[in-house]
This record gives sequence, structure tokens and C-alpha cells, in this order.
Amino acid sequence: MKETLELKPKLVAGNIRKVREFRHYTQDYLAAKLGISQNAYSKIELGYSKITLDRLFQIADVLEVEVIQLIAFQASDFMRSTANSKSNSSLAV
Repeated sequence: MKETLELKPKLVAGNIRKVREFRHYTQDYLAAKLGISQNAYSKIELGYSKITLDRLFQIADVLEVEVIQLIAFQASDFMRSTANSKSNSSLAV
């Protein structure tokens, strides 16, 4: 169980990176939005820094996803929710 718990933060960090890359955002962009250095942000994505829940919510907000998508990332679900949000926003116009 301890090994599983140790892997979870690295999985979340990897998920953050996947979504950032999908959005074509740079580490510099996210770091600026979060008010931290690019080096500090890089450590988050590499899993070297533990993040707080507040920081996780901030990252999700900048990436325009739900926190659960960063915790349990599934590419197909992400693509579907992105498509739905685009179609819903076009309906609102």
C-alpha cells in the first residue's frame, strides 16, 4: 500500500504535464499564472515537489479542467469533455 501511495503524486504530476502539453501551454506560462518560477513549476511536473490542494485547484483552473481529471486522467475522457465544453460554449453564443 505504501508503494501505491508513493506512486500517486507522480501520476498526478504526469497528468498535469499531459494536459498542459495538450493545451500547448509552456511551463513558463503556467508558472506565471501560478505566480511561481518556471523551475518551481518544473519540479511540480517532475513530482519532486509536493503540492497542496490549493495549488492543485489553481493548476486545474489554469488548465481549464476539473481537479478529478488531473487525479484520474484518461485521455479519452479528457477529449470527450473538451469536445463537450466546446460544443456547449458554441451553443451559448
